[in-house]
Amino acid sequence: MTSLALAQHYIALGQAIIITYRTRHKAVDLLEQQGAVCVYADFSTDEGISNFINTLNTHTTSLRAIVHNASSWDCEGNNPNYVQLFDNMMRIHAKTPYLINLMCADLLLNYQASLKKPADIIHLTDYVVETGSPKHVAYAASKAALENLTKSFSAKYAPNIKVNSVAPSLIIFNEHDDDQYRTKTLKKSLMGIEPGCQEIINSIDLLLQSQYITGRSLPVDGGRHLK
Repeated sequence: MTSLALAQHYIALGQAIIITYRTRHKAVDLLEQQGAVCVYADFSTDEGISNFINTLNTHTTSLRAIVHNASSWDCEGNNPNYVQLFDNMMRIHAKTPYLINLMCADLLLNYQASLKKPADIIHLTDYVVETGSPKHVAYAASKAALENLTKSFSAKYAPNIKVNSVAPSLIIFNEHDDDQYRTKTLKKSLMGIEPGCQEIINSIDLLLQSQYITGRSLPVDGGRHLK
C-alpha cells in the first residue's frame, strides 16, 4: 500500500519512475497505465539482481533517487526453518540493497553530474532497529544491517549521493486486523493514531529536498520510543 501511494505521488508530480515487482498485482497494471515503468525483478538470487540491473540500464542512463522498499515480514513463529529464514531476511533487506547501491552508482552519479545536485538513496528500515524484536528476530537483525549500510554508503558516496533511512513503526493497518489488535497497537505510540502513507511520502520528500542530510535515519514512529 505504501509503495503504491509513493509511486502515485511522484507520478502526479510529473516525475518519471521505475518500480520493480515480483508478483504482478493489479496495482502494477494501474501504475503502468499511469505512466510508470514496471520491471519484473526476482531478488531471491544473485543472478536475479544482476538481471534487474541489466534491464534497468536499458530504460535509463541516470537516476534521481533509489528508494529501497522491498520487504518481508516473515518470522520465527511462521517459519521454523531458521537457516532459510535468516538468509532470506538478510538477502531481501541487506544484500539486495547493498548490491543495487553498488551497481547503480554510475546512474546516480550521472544525475548528479548533469544537475550539480546530489542524488539520493533511501532505505526503508523499521522502528525495531532500535529495540530488536523477540517475535521477528531475523527480520529486526536484517533491518538493523540495512541501517548500518546507510551509514557506510553515505560516507562512501558523499557529497555526490546522499544516503538516508526512514524508520517507521505503524503506518497503516491491514484490512484483516481486528479491533482488539488495532486498539492495542495504537496505544504503543504517544500520538495514538494510524498516520497513513502520507507520513512516509512526507519523510521521503524531506530527504529528497534536503541538500544537507545524509547518513541519518528518520524515525516515523509517533513518539513510540518514549512509551
